[in-house]
Amino acid sequence: MSIVVQKYGGSSVADAAGIKRVAQRIVATRKKGHDVVVVVSAMGDTTDELRDLAQQVTPIPPPRELDMLLTAGERISMALVAMAINQLGYQARSFTGSQAGVITDSAHGRAKIIDITPGRIEQAIQAGDIAIVAGFQGVSQDTKDVTTLGRGASDTTAVALAAALGAEVCEIYSDVDGVFTADPRIVPKARKLDRVSTEEMLEMAANGAKILHLRCVEYGRRHNMPIHVRSTFSQKEGTWIVPEQQGAAMEDAIISGVAHDKSQAKITVVGVPDKVGEAARIFETLATSAVNLDMVVQNVSAAATGRTDISFTLPREDGQTAVTALAALQEQVGFDKLLYDDQIGKVSLIGAGMKSHPGITAKFFASLAAAGVNLEMISTSEIRISVVIDETQIEDAVRAAHTAFDLDDNDPDGGAVVYAGTGR
Repeated sequence: MSIVVQKYGGSSVADAAGIKRVAQRIVATRKKGHDVVVVVSAMGDTTDELRDLAQQVTPIPPPRELDMLLTAGERISMALVAMAINQLGYQARSFTGSQAGVITDSAHGRAKIIDITPGRIEQAIQAGDIAIVAGFQGVSQDTKDVTTLGRGASDTTAVALAAALGAEVCEIYSDVDGVFTADPRIVPKARKLDRVSTEEMLEMAANGAKILHLRCVEYGRRHNMPIHVRSTFSQKEGTWIVPEQQGAAMEDAIISGVAHDKSQAKITVVGVPDKVGEAARIFETLATSAVNLDMVVQNVSAAATGRTDISFTLPREDGQTAVTALAALQEQVGFDKLLYDDQIGKVSLIGAGMKSHPGITAKFFASLAAAGVNLEMISTSEIRISVVIDETQIEDAVRAAHTAFDLDDNDPDGGAVVYAGTGR
């Protein structure tokens, strides 16, 4: 029998009724003749609640102990889902990430998967059982400590397991019917896409679309694993994430969607001496501090002073780390000062068709200007245009761009439905 890996997000297993609904869906897949491996997230907001609890105890929880705490959420989900399946007359066995063979590096809170050794999962399948795996977690190859993979990384667990098991497909279930042209909470007329190329989905995930975790899409592309994004709450077909050549043949649109990200901050290093190696020194310091950068802009050097400004965006959660690291470098490099702004956001226009259609950039910027949106930074790739703007203007910008490129679903019976309110 073919193996199907399914992943259910926190909104899908938020309560007992949701867990029973998920169990019925899993059993229905099993009845169709598939072996089923399931990856689950923590129930509802459990992870956030555990994190808040830790910060009530100490403002800076030790990373190792925080990982031990946070992995409890998925352990609760996996056991309850297994119980619900057993109640329906099918045998299910639950496994933690380490029991499932998810081997990671030792970076607590943001560990990366090194290898999957799913021996116990394969044994469960061979015995005719349904395997339930705790997402978001693994075990360090070096220290043997429990690790977590970062927010939203149950998606990555699922695709990695699917690849290791040679599954037919990895199904990602959440509370929306698939991948939409924009966040349906901001654009109610957003259209569902039947298919999206892997390259477009990578850009969407990297630029704020929360329907799929970025590393999940990267893993799927690397291992050529089909990903099917669906809703737990409906029987609709969902969205298939497919290789670029298939996506181009099936999805004809120039623009696939508009993504936004409200989790960004911007740092400007003012008055950097315009000498060879100074920018390298700045970015090496940030790399050593494990700060992930996104957009980078360097101004033209002022002839009178021989100095320039360098601006870049980064996750807000890395903001204090970056500022502290750069402040320690100020005397050595000799820049004037640091400016930090965490009231910004990013809006991105994404579509594989834009690389062969002139005028996309002009139309995008004109739509933002008409909405009164001021641009602070601009970055482009072959299939993406991103702008940094004031956080308060993000929703206006997304709606303006979405309408300008005729992405609105004007069918009275169309539009997006958010079944549980979180979209994951």
